[in-house]
Amino acid sequence: MGVNPNTVGAAYRVLRDRGVIETAGRRGSRVRSAPATTGRDHIHVEVPEGVRDVSSGNPDPALLPPLAGAFAAAAAQGDGAPVLYGDVAVEPELARLARAGLDADGVPDGPLAVVSGSLDAVERVLEAHLRPGDTVAVEDPGWGRTLDLVPALGLRTVSVRVDDEGPLPDGLRNALEAGARALIVTDRAQNPTGAAVSAARARALRSVLRAHSGTLLIEDDHGHGIVDVPLHPLAGATRHWAFVRSAAKAYGPDLRIAVLTGDRVTVDRVRGRQRLGPGWVSRVTQRALVRLWADGAVDAPAVAAAYGRRRGGLIAALAARGVAAHGVSGMNVWVPVPDETAVVARLLHAGWAVAPGARYRMSAPPGIRITVSTLMEDENGPLADAVASALGPGPARSYV
Repeated sequence: MGVNPNTVGAAYRVLRDRGVIETAGRRGSRVRSAPATTGRDHIHVEVPEGVRDVSSGNPDPALLPPLAGAFAAAAAQGDGAPVLYGDVAVEPELARLARAGLDADGVPDGPLAVVSGSLDAVERVLEAHLRPGDTVAVEDPGWGRTLDLVPALGLRTVSVRVDDEGPLPDGLRNALEAGARALIVTDRAQNPTGAAVSAARARALRSVLRAHSGTLLIEDDHGHGIVDVPLHPLAGATRHWAFVRSAAKAYGPDLRIAVLTGDRVTVDRVRGRQRLGPGWVSRVTQRALVRLWADGAVDAPAVAAAYGRRRGGLIAALAARGVAAHGVSGMNVWVPVPDETAVVARLLHAGWAVAPGARYRMSAPPGIRITVSTLMEDENGPLADAVASALGPGPARSYV
């Protein structure tokens, strides 16, 4: 075709880097098939009848508020006049209350959007800035849906290890120096480890991010309303950032609603793309959330204390049996183990269904996730006994 071979080679490199094609030496190159969307959901435990399920990751239904009254009041608002095409996308009172809460937590000022949950926000922000083949730094262990979403968008992942205070600064620095263009961080109630970014860790992470100010920063605060640790946001350390606060854990997953703020370019792009798709998140749902907020339907300190007692009780019971565990916030406890498959199987045989860590990790060592949201105090001892027995005899165990 008369094209310079160097141009052809460069084009193939771009296509390969963007994840469009894959090369196989002498067998040539081929267009990659669409990324799998089934994700890690297949890595789960079937819970037989009579087995106690502590694997789900769901909040305690008893701590969720009833929704019927809030929706009835929302539907009747404005004399029940319907919301039509062309109306504003964000309920004004929701924007006011959300902004007040963000201001109180030190999140920088920025425009607001309303999206259908945390993962919807993460997807929209990534697509607003990145192209297939770009690399995203993700927590490891981290939320399995995020670990699935990034490659499903044609993006690459690089893992950043996590401890109880959040992502490790050196790991983040290495990821950014290797070319990662974005970072996704869970500020509190990190799934699956329960990590919460501390003040000292936030300062260290902001320092790393300022040195790479072109990084797209996405912060997930889905733990708002169920945690008793302060927020230490990283927002503002880079030019482009997004901060999302979901109502799912405190008010119920079926609300499918979250508030997103960020720099003007990012939020404008999200809003613009949203207009071309769903248009807006139901204003009735937005009004219902406003009513729940205004009525104090969730006693956040009491909910956080309840989850804290359940986490602390299990962690203490495990420690008494020489088993190290993690969980400084949220509704999950992470237990490092030497062999996930064996431990999960032994626990199932003993009457306990836990989540295998493979759903939540890339290169991090093995572990299991235990959801404590409905765990009763008298269950701590039997569950800790079963975990210790599944791990086998030995001195205090800490697999890192």
